[in-house]
Amino acid sequence: MSTIKEKILKEGYIAEKTDPNMDLFEAIEKLKKEKNAIILAHYYQEPDIQDIADYIGDSLGLAQKARSTQADMIVFAGVHFMAETAKILNPSKKVVLPDLFAGCSLSDSCPPDRFKAFKEQHPDHLVISYVNCSAAIKAQSDIICTSSNAVHIVESLPKDQPIIFAPDKNLGAYVNKVTGRNMLLWNGACMVHEIFSLEKITRLKFNHPGAKVIAHPECLESVLEIADYIGSTTQLLQFAKTDAADTFIVVTETGILHQMMKNSPEKTFIPGPPLNNCACNDCPHMKRNTLEKIYLCMKYELPEITMDETLRLAAKKPLDRMLELSAGIGG
Repeated sequence: MSTIKEKILKEGYIAEKTDPNMDLFEAIEKLKKEKNAIILAHYYQEPDIQDIADYIGDSLGLAQKARSTQADMIVFAGVHFMAETAKILNPSKKVVLPDLFAGCSLSDSCPPDRFKAFKEQHPDHLVISYVNCSAAIKAQSDIICTSSNAVHIVESLPKDQPIIFAPDKNLGAYVNKVTGRNMLLWNGACMVHEIFSLEKITRLKFNHPGAKVIAHPECLESVLEIADYIGSTTQLLQFAKTDAADTFIVVTETGILHQMMKNSPEKTFIPGPPLNNCACNDCPHMKRNTLEKIYLCMKYELPEITMDETLRLAAKKPLDRMLELSAGIGG
């Protein structure tokens, strides 16, 4: 086991060859029953992972599910800050992440030491941090939010309350516009949502005149301005399901298209194009997880997310505040 742990520290996951004839779906289901485990998956995971998950959701829904689960082990098919959130809310449960190096460019854009110094320059400001941040940033925050509830949480506060919003400047700018606030924004962003091409999306819209552009609020303001609907992943999914349009240009990470096509097979979903010809609208961190890695992390119960208790308690306080304020909001 010590050798496995050493390899995880080096490579981020358990690099062990599995039988190529193994039915991974069956093997994972067997392990779930044996270990009383639950697989929580974000909408940006690959289709096979979404299909084997017990629950699929956005950051708010995943946090709500993590807090309410009765499982002994939480397998988090997502990125590191999401698994951290599950551990913060479930100190007595084992939380494992298929790939320890499945990080987040947005979370990385907000180093705790720099944010601490920034916060100290504005002592009268309340701190609202987007859930896409590290436990260390959560611990410096007053309230956590997600893209599903950010507007709701900001509007629940007095209008004269000065606010620092971190780490996503694009989501913060969108919330400022919707609420009429003037929150102070940390200069962070998501590498996937900043890469979409306004010119290419406009061209797609011209070539598909009946299509609706639906976009995540982490996108640049110029892209959001041409969107027919703006919302979190769950909100985008619901809109695509219920709206009368039959074609949608989806401006967020491509993983969401799997659920959209399952919900509405008669509709057409076009992924928003990036600025260049790479697969930049795929999150490289989300896509580090694979079905094989999920099987191996369940088998060995590694890599495990652990946390200093003082940090956990400090990070839990603003998360609890979010969940209290979002009790009536689905995720």
